Amino acid sequence: MKKRINKSERKFQYAERLQQSGQKPKDLNVHARSQWQWTWTKMLLSLCILSASIPFLLYLFSDSIDLSRPSDIGLNHTINMYLTPEQGVRVGVWHTVPEHRWKEAQGKDLDWYEKALGDGSPIFIYLHGNGGNRSAPHRIGIANVLSAVGYHALVMDYRGFGDSTSEPTEAGLTTDVLYLYHWVKARSGNSPVCVWGHSLGSGVASTTAVKLLEQGKQFNGIILEGAFLNARMETNKLTEHPFTWFYWKFPYIQYFLFNPLKNKDLNLPTDENLQKLRTPLMILHAEDDHLVPFASAQEIYRIAKKAQNSDERVKLVRFDGSLGYLHNGLYKDPGLPNIIRSLCSH
Repeated sequence: MKKRINKSERKFQYAERLQQSGQKPKDLNVHARSQWQWTWTKMLLSLCILSASIPFLLYLFSDSIDLSRPSDIGLNHTINMYLTPEQGVRVGVWHTVPEHRWKEAQGKDLDWYEKALGDGSPIFIYLHGNGGNRSAPHRIGIANVLSAVGYHALVMDYRGFGDSTSEPTEAGLTTDVLYLYHWVKARSGNSPVCVWGHSLGSGVASTTAVKLLEQGKQFNGIILEGAFLNARMETNKLTEHPFTWFYWKFPYIQYFLFNPLKNKDLNLPTDENLQKLRTPLMILHAEDDHLVPFASAQEIYRIAKKAQNSDERVKLVRFDGSLGYLHNGLYKDPGLPNIIRSLCSH
């Protein structure tokens, strides 16, 4: 019959073994702590290596996507096209039609998509930020939201981004957008054409809007998401990678990776541009934006509201920091479709 050993007997046996080995309980505690410290050190080292390697792996993965085939990543009512804003410059654009036309869009060619622009649905030209290409998840997310609302979305990679050729410059970025605007207007009839600028794209959007104004034309509406006041101090900070929400605490990663405009001399003065514009404007900004502080949105709102002298034409929509949207996640908000509709209803 097995003998039952109580707690006091266990302690006695344990102490007896320690005495025979000459080892003290304190020594064992130190040894145990040392093992735990080494385990935690190895775990931290592994996490650091993982944190450093994932951006490279993601970059290699995004670079391997064939941007000429949007259907490969599930965009089944989207077509790829290339435009030539200037001689020797080719820019890639994805055109996503309204979701209710997705069945009709299956197997259609570029000519069908061009004619679809004249169906009366609002059209959004989406201008992305500084880094990556039009296949980034948050950019696809915005295109899908616009499509679900019933709008066309045209997402362009400026020159030097994605599979677009040439080198990016401030003049080149705005030239690309102006060309796309006129290309759309030539095919869209009386359909309203709006622009959505995210991050660095907000500066491109406002600068292009001013240039259009000089030509006697204007967008029907402007959305600025995660917008900064001007690009002079911001360009090297805005390196939007799909995992920026994780890597923003590691600025050395952001500085060296995925930044075609690093060290470029940009201005893109949104603060000055908004003083000239009278276009319906909506400013979208997350309170927890880690790249552009919410105070930037508040100042943009103040400038635009003063310039237009209207509470109706200028709106600031804040997204609570507890939602965790940061700089790239606003497309996840379930209320975004109605917010967009309210701009196009003006």
